[in-house]
Amino acid sequence: QLVESGGGLVQPGGSLRLSCASSAFTLEYYAIDWFRQAPGKEREGVSCISKDDGSTYYADSVKGRFTISRDHAKNTVYLQMNSLKPEDTAVYYCAAETYCGLSPDYVNYWGKGTLVTVSS
Repeated sequence: QLVESGGGLVQPGGSLRLSCASSAFTLEYYAIDWFRQAPGKEREGVSCISKDDGSTYYADSVKGRFTISRDHAKNTVYLQMNSLKPEDTAVYYCAAETYCGLSPDYVNYWGKGTLVTVSS
């Protein structure tokens, strides 16, 4: 299983760091994605970090503001979110897949999500 944490309420322009951890398997053997789903919208891929060389990928909407990283020792993947905007409000999910496809179709495992609300 994958477990997300770190969501919450933050003002526009603020920052949050999301964490994705697993006690069931070793995350470094997978590409790890962050997806998000806002009310009434489809789930969208936000970022991915590959399993091989640690390459990172970002949706255009978050480039320059979000950073994905891994800590192998802690078996955790992070999503640092800066300069948050109200349109970043969503449930954020981490997911594991074989390669960075950033598509729900290729995901092997999903977390249950953590809510991020950006509001003044």
